[in-house]
Amino acid sequence: MNLNNIHNIYFIGIGGIGMSAIARYFNANGKQVGGYDKTKTDITDSLVALGVSVTFKDDISNLESHYLNPETTLIVYTPAVPKNHVQLNYFLDNTFKVLKRSEVLGLITEHSFCLAVAGTHGKTTTTSILGHLLNECDVKLTAFLGGISENYNSNLILNGDKVSVVEADEFDRSFLTLSPDMACITSMDADHLDIYGDASELIKTFEDFTKKLKPNGKLFVKNGLPLNGITYGIEDNADYSAQNITIKDGAYVFDVKTPKTVVKQFKFNLPGRHNLSNALVALAMSLEYGLPQDQLIKALATYKGVKRRFTYQIKTNDIVFIDDYAHHPEEINAVHQAVREMYPNDKVVAVFQPHLFSRTKDFAQDFAKSLAQFDQILLLDIYPARELPIEGVTSDWLLGMIDNKNKKLVTKQTMIQHIKASNARIVLTIGAGDIGAEVSKIKTELLNES
Repeated sequence: MNLNNIHNIYFIGIGGIGMSAIARYFNANGKQVGGYDKTKTDITDSLVALGVSVTFKDDISNLESHYLNPETTLIVYTPAVPKNHVQLNYFLDNTFKVLKRSEVLGLITEHSFCLAVAGTHGKTTTTSILGHLLNECDVKLTAFLGGISENYNSNLILNGDKVSVVEADEFDRSFLTLSPDMACITSMDADHLDIYGDASELIKTFEDFTKKLKPNGKLFVKNGLPLNGITYGIEDNADYSAQNITIKDGAYVFDVKTPKTVVKQFKFNLPGRHNLSNALVALAMSLEYGLPQDQLIKALATYKGVKRRFTYQIKTNDIVFIDDYAHHPEEINAVHQAVREMYPNDKVVAVFQPHLFSRTKDFAQDFAKSLAQFDQILLLDIYPARELPIEGVTSDWLLGMIDNKNKKLVTKQTMIQHIKASNARIVLTIGAGDIGAEVSKIKTELLNES
């Protein structure tokens, strides 16, 4: 498909983080952009402010006429949209060009030098670090991010079309539509078992992704993963390794051993070894791309992070409030490691909202183990997202498995009083559901208290 012949682009699920980045891209490139989403959010508001038309009613009658011309209109949808969606079925039944988000990303990036970031955890942070490094080094790039960058207050970095930086999403095997020049794989922990059935099928799909690299393409893999490529790791014998790591004023200072040399004194402001690992592979890809070391040292020091990825909401002597998107046991372990490294002697209360019934069921024991590490756990009901309930799979069921006497099931209405009653200096909110919408309320209440 030639995107030059497409004048109107309509997104079903336009408020999704990945969808809205592509909507922003097409809007910036002069296309007529509109879309549907089921709820009004900060993301849909920001799109409307750019001139994008957004509807919240799933019918055809209120669509602008230009989106009803199949010759000049492309329909983009997310796999999270239900099969009985009225608009989607209308477009499918009436000879419109209808593509998944990932297929459109493949079309946009196929004529650029594409750097793709894959892995079950760490994609969004790594992609945003990589996009920031390239942008600060004046590379003409477009970066599609799976979160809102603190540096750009956007999920799109748009500075030209020579290079594209994309999140390669394993959900629904979406990343197999890409053909990158460089790719990295940060992790391959079992996830999305509702799609894959078992972990071996997930690993096979990552192997299939590595075969999508262009001829002479470069693959970067976290040291220890069962794949061949340029390895990276923390204080180990990988091709790219972070060495001499110290913490100064809450930031990591470290050297990078490359296959040819040692680059000294990088500074990185995000806590947690998992984030340090993400920064390392972004640096490795940037160095292999040919960016100058001194510019990369300056660029990394100015990286601020991604919203809802270990985001400090309050940081005072009395209280520290951190919000994080973690929704898998390994991600919760990473948040715990980061908190303990930064605040080894303080009491930590964690408020967790499980995401998906299927994920809770598949990893219940691992969730219980990861959550038990905190001093106190406040558990919200499971956020269903795209799923119907599974009998017997509830937060109360999960709570019973957590080996920690300081645990409680709470509601959104009562959680703030339980947070205050905990007298913990460190407050964490964790989860990928609508817990993010509660953060500003919690912040206001805690600030009023202190």
